[in-house]
Amino acid sequence: MTTTTETRKFEAEVAQVLHLVTHSLYSHKEIFLRELISNASDACDKLRFESIANPDLLAGDSELHIDVSWDKAARTVTIRDTGIGMHRDDVVANIGTIASSGTRRFLEAMSGEQKADARLIGQFGVGFYSAFVVADRVTVLTRHAGAAPEAGVKWDSDGRGEYSLEDVTLPERGTTVVLHLKADEDEFLDGWKLRSLVRKYSDHVAFPIRMPKDAPSPVEDEDDAKADAAPEWETANDASALWTKPKSEISDAEYQNFYKSLGHDFNDAAAWTHNRVEGSQSFTTLLYLPSQPPFDLMMGGRDERKGLKLYIKRVFVMDAAEELLPNYLRFVRGVVDADDLPLNVSRELLQHNRQLDRIKGACVKRVLDLIEKLARDEPEKFTAFYKAFGNTLKEGIVEDASNRERIAKLLRFASTKGEGASQTVSLDEYVGRMPVGQDTIWYITADGHKAAAGSPQLEAFRAKDIEVLLMFDRIDEWMLGSLHEYAGKSMKNVAKGELPLDEADKAKQEEAATAAAPLVERIKSLLGERVGDVRVSARLTDSPSCLALADYEMAPHLARLLREAGQDVPDNKPTLEINPQHALLQRIESEADDAKATDLATLLLEQAEIAAGAPLPDPAAFVQRMNRVLLGG
Repeated sequence: MTTTTETRKFEAEVAQVLHLVTHSLYSHKEIFLRELISNASDACDKLRFESIANPDLLAGDSELHIDVSWDKAARTVTIRDTGIGMHRDDVVANIGTIASSGTRRFLEAMSGEQKADARLIGQFGVGFYSAFVVADRVTVLTRHAGAAPEAGVKWDSDGRGEYSLEDVTLPERGTTVVLHLKADEDEFLDGWKLRSLVRKYSDHVAFPIRMPKDAPSPVEDEDDAKADAAPEWETANDASALWTKPKSEISDAEYQNFYKSLGHDFNDAAAWTHNRVEGSQSFTTLLYLPSQPPFDLMMGGRDERKGLKLYIKRVFVMDAAEELLPNYLRFVRGVVDADDLPLNVSRELLQHNRQLDRIKGACVKRVLDLIEKLARDEPEKFTAFYKAFGNTLKEGIVEDASNRERIAKLLRFASTKGEGASQTVSLDEYVGRMPVGQDTIWYITADGHKAAAGSPQLEAFRAKDIEVLLMFDRIDEWMLGSLHEYAGKSMKNVAKGELPLDEADKAKQEEAATAAAPLVERIKSLLGERVGDVRVSARLTDSPSCLALADYEMAPHLARLLREAGQDVPDNKPTLEINPQHALLQRIESEADDAKATDLATLLLEQAEIAAGAPLPDPAAFVQRMNRVLLGG
C-alpha cells in the first residue's frame, strides 16, 4: 500500500496550549491518565450506541475495553481502546485543532494566578494535551470502526508546534495512545502506581480497564500496532456503573471520585442526590452540585461534556443537558439512566418525548430539593455555593414559572439591615421581620453595593426604619421583571412610582409641594428639555435631589449597560425629585442670575443621574459647569 505522510503545524491556540503544558505545568501531573482513559471510555460509549443501529461496526469483536500498559525499557505508557476510532479527518479536527471556545479562557487562566496547575486542563476540553505534561513525544494510532485495515492513521508529535500524519495498516479498530515519557517521569513506569491511579480516578468507568497481570506489556510497534507478546490481562477497575449500585454500598469517597472524573474537577462536589424511580417509567438519577463554577459556565459548555449524560439501560446515548435540565441549572453534573426510552430516538424526538419531560421534571425537583437541603443543613456550604451559582440560579425566576416561588426562596440579598455586601438575607427572613402593617417587600437596584447602599432614594426608608433589599448584580433588574410578589407580598422598587404615604405624611407632602411650587416651576424652566418632570420628593431627607422612575421604566444603570452592549434602549426624559429644605435648593431659589441658577439646577440633575448610575450626556460640559460654580463660590 502507498502511504501518505505529511507534516502540519498546529493551529495557533493549540501551539500555545502545548507550550504551556510543556514548559509551565508541574502539579497534578497524574491527571493525564484520567483524561486519556476518559477519552477512551467516550470512544467505547459512542461505538456501543452506534452499533445498535449498525451491528457491523463491531465486526465480530463485541468486547469493548481499555488497556493500560507500560514498557520500562522503551520508557512508554500505552492506553488502547476498542472504541469507535477515528478517520484521518477526525484526527486533524480532534487533535490538530481546538474548536472549543473554552480554549482562550484556558489560556487566560493559565496566565493568571493558577498558571502552574495542570488541574485546569480537564475543564477546557483540552484533556488530550495533558499527555505532554509527562511525555516529550506522543504517538496516536487509530482506525475507525467499519473502516478497512488500510484506513489506519498514525499521528505523532513532540508538542513543539508540528505533528505528522501517516496512513498505516491497523488490523483492529480503536485508538492507541503511546506516551514517550520524559526523563524525570519514572514513577509512571511503575505498575503499582498506574493501578492506583486507575482505581483513584477511573474505577467507575463502565468498561473494563485491563492491565498486564504479572509483567508489563511491551509497547505496541508503532508501524503495525501489534504487540510483541500477548500479555495476560486483568481488570484493574470495578467496571460497573456507580449509579446502578445501591446507595448503601457506595461510600462518600466513591461518590466524590466519580464526580471528579465525571466533571473533570479536582474540587469535591458540594452535595449530591442519588435516586431510583420505579413504576410505569423507571430511571435512575445521580446529580451533583459543584462547589466551584467551571470556567465555561457562561460559554455554553464543552462539546463532549455538557453536565448531564443520558444513558438508556447503561448504554450511553448523549450529553443531554438541554433535554434533561433547564438552562438555569446548567451547573449541575451527573448521569440519568432510563430503562424504557426508545434507543433509536433522535435528539429532535427527545425534545418532544413525554417520558423525557417526566424525567426532566424529576431532575429539576431533585436539584431544587438538594439546594434547599444544603441551605437548611449546611449554611456555610450553601453560602459558598450561592456565591458561585446564585446569579445563574436567578435566571430560573424568568425561565421556570412553575418553580418560581421555590427558586425565590433560595435567593439571598444584601439589605439596609446588614453590614456590607457579604451579609445577606433570604426573602423569608425579610418577610419574617416586616413590621405589622407593611405589605410590600422593598428593594433597590444599582450597579454595585455601595451605589445601592448610598442611594438617596433610601433616606425616607431609613428614617422610618423600613428594611430595603439591596440588589446590585447585573441580572437583578431583568429578573425582577418576572418576580412581582413573594409569599403574598408585592415587591416594589423604592425608586419607582410614588411612595404610599399615610394620611399624616400625605398632608405634609401636599403642604411641602404647594409651598415649593414656584421653585419647582423655575427649575423646570431652567432645565427645559433635559427633564420630563420636576416634583417635590417624599423620598429625600438629607440629599438635594434624586431621580424617580415610572413603575415600568428601566433603571438607568441597566439602560447604560444595554446601550454599551449595542442594544436599542428608548430615551426617557428623567423625572427629577427635589428636597426644598436643602441648602442647594434654597440657593437656586434665591439666585437672581439665571445663568448661575441654570448651572446650579443642571448640577442638581447631573448629581442625581450619577447617583442613579446614568451616564452624563456631556462630561466635559459637566466639568466646566462644576468649575464655574466652584470658582463663583
